[in-house]
Amino acid sequence: MTIYDELVARGLIAQVTDEDEIKELINNGKATFYIGFDPTADSLHVGHFMALCLMKRLQMAGNKPIALIGGGTAMIGDPSGRTDMRQMMTKETIAHNCECFKEQMSKFIDFSEGKALMVNNADWLLDLNYVDVLREVGAHFSVNRMLTAECYKQRMEKGLSFLEFNYMIMQSYDFYALFQKYGCNLQFGGDDQWSNMLGGTELIRRKLGKNACAMTITLLLNSEGKKMGKTQSGAVWLDPKKTSPFDFYQYWRNVGDADVLKCIRMLTFLPLEEIDKMDSWEGSQLNQAKEILAYELTKLVHGEEEAKKAQEAAKALFAGGGNTENMPTTTLTDADFNEEGKIGILDLMVKAELVTSKAEARRGVQQGGVTVNGEKVADPFTAYDKASFSDEFVLKKGKKNFRKICM
Repeated sequence: MTIYDELVARGLIAQVTDEDEIKELINNGKATFYIGFDPTADSLHVGHFMALCLMKRLQMAGNKPIALIGGGTAMIGDPSGRTDMRQMMTKETIAHNCECFKEQMSKFIDFSEGKALMVNNADWLLDLNYVDVLREVGAHFSVNRMLTAECYKQRMEKGLSFLEFNYMIMQSYDFYALFQKYGCNLQFGGDDQWSNMLGGTELIRRKLGKNACAMTITLLLNSEGKKMGKTQSGAVWLDPKKTSPFDFYQYWRNVGDADVLKCIRMLTFLPLEEIDKMDSWEGSQLNQAKEILAYELTKLVHGEEEAKKAQEAAKALFAGGGNTENMPTTTLTDADFNEEGKIGILDLMVKAELVTSKAEARRGVQQGGVTVNGEKVADPFTAYDKASFSDEFVLKKGKKNFRKICM
């Protein structure tokens, strides 16, 4: 099976331009391709997972990835999938986020000896002359056609700023710049980026001739993948300081029955033959598949040792065992207690990051979904003094969200 056929079999490819040419490039290790990441936070999240895994797969097949950090486009903000305008970030914040991205991407992509590149589009976008952009780039874009793009149509009713309207042009210019600077001949992106990507392909061909080698591919479900980055308790980050390896493991362990095999196929590096055998799995076997998914992805992000710890901790807890050694821990300080020397259950749940607000915590208690050391907490006004945490104190929300609390 060729690498292109494998991408198709794993459900990763949705649309392409020039399929035969793309197959030739990818299958023979001739593709220099890019995927863009706008640094809107100081950590990548699981919504970026599909793109990172794709870059790793293609690099393993001899192709050269370019990880494009959107230090320039982040100053505009992508309107795709948005109902309102993104909050403007300072240059300092963007620069900090870019550095964080670089460190995390290195776990997936080998940047040694020219095997991959990491570039920042601020290097060329911030130096552009506005009039030159209008003349050299803007002349190749039809406003009527741009307004038919899905990323703009959904914003028209509530209002689309001229700032955001330029995003497609900036992203298209990225491909043009990468093509000229680094010989980038292929771009990948989510299905929600298709219009922007086509703009880049067409810009290169219009400026450099129809024979210019510039091709486009989109990833199936990448926009859905972005939604994967959010849970009821907030985002699931790749940075262990923001999402612990245990919580990361638990996130994948808790995927729906209908999604687990799809995730294994798209995100893990297990052989397809092994995955195909799982297609007939049902019932308790799907729980086994979820454990496989959680372990493989935790190992990929946090290393084998952390993956084993997370798996052992999860199995011990679900089996009703008392081994909490590898459970995520929240450490309280004197400042967390009130004047009476107590902390309420609602504040404790927020502190433990099991919920994002006291209102959510209250609903959890009222619905009977909160326990301490296996005992249900029925009163949202329940409070604990410091002595309560001298022995083991395990706070649980729902069936699968745990925290060990200590002083």
